[in-house]
Amino acid sequence: MSDNSTSGEARSALGGDAALAHAQPDGFARRSLLRRLMDVVALPSSRGNIQDRAIAGDLLLEILLESDVSARELCARRLQEMSQAPKRLLRFLALDVPHVAQLILADNRAFDDADLCHIVAHGGTPHRVAVANRRDIGPAVASAIADTGDAVAMKALLDNPQSRLSDRSVELMVSASREAPSLPPLLIQREEVRPAHALAMFWWAAAPERKQILIRFSAERTLLIDMCGDIFRYANDGMDPVVRKALQVIERRQRDRAAIDRSPHASLEEALEAASVAGITPETTLDLAALSGVKATTAERIFQDVGGEGVAVLCKATGLKRPYLRYLWLALGRDVAGADFARVSEVYETIAVAKAQTVLRYWNWSLSSAFSPEALAGAGDDVDDATGFARDLRTMDAGRARSYGR
Repeated sequence: MSDNSTSGEARSALGGDAALAHAQPDGFARRSLLRRLMDVVALPSSRGNIQDRAIAGDLLLEILLESDVSARELCARRLQEMSQAPKRLLRFLALDVPHVAQLILADNRAFDDADLCHIVAHGGTPHRVAVANRRDIGPAVASAIADTGDAVAMKALLDNPQSRLSDRSVELMVSASREAPSLPPLLIQREEVRPAHALAMFWWAAAPERKQILIRFSAERTLLIDMCGDIFRYANDGMDPVVRKALQVIERRQRDRAAIDRSPHASLEEALEAASVAGITPETTLDLAALSGVKATTAERIFQDVGGEGVAVLCKATGLKRPYLRYLWLALGRDVAGADFARVSEVYETIAVAKAQTVLRYWNWSLSSAFSPEALAGAGDDVDDATGFARDLRTMDAGRARSYGR
């Protein structure tokens, strides 16, 4: 049918409704015009030119602005699959009350990333969730959702297997996961998550997620050792500190043999046996950290962690036998007969030595790295601001701390 014929039909219909309006209440004309304009807007491109539909869309939008929710819902139902409808009209409906917006946002393919980002920024949680549930959500929209800090919408985004996450969106969601326990289990299943994200999230994740993080995101460093092994021959006291710090992540040996000369104990094992009786003090923390080849701040974070899985990582990475995991647990004042020790013991048995070393070294490196999980996640866990050992460590002689620190 030609465009002229279509226009004639529309005029005839409008004329008939106008005639009826004389005998009807004032709202009849508005409802009739609303329906006719929806008819024009919903016409396929083969039956109506784009200019006519655009003008009809502007008129329809003006009426909807002054109409009740039922009228807007009627329009949304009519246009929910009309991808060629005017974008301004669709954006208006997409930001309407949730049940109206859902009709448009569920599957209308008219929206590009810019439209969806606008809806995410200006809508509420129901609108963001509706966007997050759409098919083929791209990195730009994922970043917009994560940037809102809306944990409910982020959960919907992570639950959507067809969403594609940007690195920035992952960083934002890792940061948000500190206060949103529902996010870590979903984040660690995503292929976009990297060790920097997961090993930062470890500290506030629940026990099942911690175990998965240690299994999935640890590595044996075989490739790094093979490719960078020849650099170790240049290692010396005057080495570039940036290089030295990087090599400490890569090298095979975990314990610091030189620390034995500065320690009151002959070995890490002996130090742990003594600590199991006397308990952990700031001095003990420094000593155990040095013997383990990590910074005192790294050891403190592990010792203060409520979950305790980090203790298993430290023991396995330093080659300690099973009894010494028990000694360290006792030194920390914890119950070796409880369920927590059983869970931590299972982690100790599960993780390989090389992988435990990688995790421990990465934690140790990240605490003083410009690019680190702490910075990515916005963790803000400045150990100097913590209570307990950190405050005591801060007051200790700086020279002694440097002699123990690695």
